[in-house]
Amino acid sequence: QVQLVESGGGLVQAGGSLRLSCAASGTIVGINTMGWYRRAPGKQRELVATMDSGGTTNYADSVKGRFTISRDNAKNTVYMQMNSLKAEDTAVYYCNLESRFWRYNYWGQGTQVTVSS
Repeated sequence: QVQLVESGGGLVQAGGSLRLSCAASGTIVGINTMGWYRRAPGKQRELVATMDSGGTTNYADSVKGRFTISRDNAKNTVYMQMNSLKAEDTAVYYCNLESRFWRYNYWGQGTQVTVSS
């Protein structure tokens, strides 16, 4: 059984920075994509940023230039550095690990990020 444990959320003022981490434990097979999604109050969950095992990244337009995703494949850990945070970044952030080829999709429990304006 794979588990994802997130850390790094919290309360920050607008313009500030936070770094999220997500460590995956358990048996993980094959190449995969790790990333972050978020759900703001009253909105649907949306993609924030992902990175596959080869280092290819994908970012939501709203965070390009402000957020940077990275991963340590040896540690099965993904990070996201969030700079220049805005009030609209306030959401619960969820870590995701998926492989369409190997047919698995795991989610973390979520970590709250609150940006005060």
